Amino acid sequence: MNCIIVDDEKMARVILKTLCDQVKSLNIVDEFSNAMQAIKFLNSNEIDLIFLDIHMPDFNGLDFIKTLKNPPKIILTTSDPKFAIEAFEYDFIVDYLLKPVELSRFEKAILKAERHQSTVISNDNLSTDNNAIETINDFYVNIDRRLIKIDLPSIYLIEAKGDYIHIKTEDKNYVVHSTLKKIEEKLPDSIFLKVHRSYIINVKKIIDIEDNSILIKKDVIPVSRSKRPELMKRLDLL
Repeated sequence: MNCIIVDDEKMARVILKTLCDQVKSLNIVDEFSNAMQAIKFLNSNEIDLIFLDIHMPDFNGLDFIKTLKNPPKIILTTSDPKFAIEAFEYDFIVDYLLKPVELSRFEKAILKAERHQSTVISNDNLSTDNNAIETINDFYVNIDRRLIKIDLPSIYLIEAKGDYIHIKTEDKNYVVHSTLKKIEEKLPDSIFLKVHRSYIINVKKIIDIEDNSILIKKDVIPVSRSKRPELMKRLDLL
């Protein structure tokens, strides 16, 4: 992966470059001491990954993110994890590293970036056959300024209620400030299906289907007329 480093601290850039040199899959194309320099570079160059500091004078990391039209993957570097969590609303941010960065933690972040890249390539190049798409087993949600990991196969129902999403799993339920559309984009098609404007279900958790409703656990879920043919087709794959 071709990478750039954006950090106003010279020592931080040196440390990151040293870490990158220890990972064969990374190629540092350039480094920048401020966001404006990086923006000019990105206007005429394409890269795969940005190591981005949040705390920078004049034009901070979050301001920088908002200027990106076709953003690559980003790994945030910061000494303030609470501030970093605010940026996790962006799908292209794959991880954040707390300073000082340790090699073991750095390698985990790179693995996430590589998995993210592999998923994108798979979605672009493989057929739409749901059995052909390799999926990631978990994802993170932002709840009360904490990042909570949820095991995807454990989710059986996702329901939209106003400005919030209710995620129901085998063990616990979560309430997330988000939209159903945004959650749907993160879910693998091989497991999940939107059956109604307010509901996404795990098709493998269906207990019973009757007319225009589905029973999952103790929840009876309506199925819209337009979604019923897709649901019937998906059941043939089970």
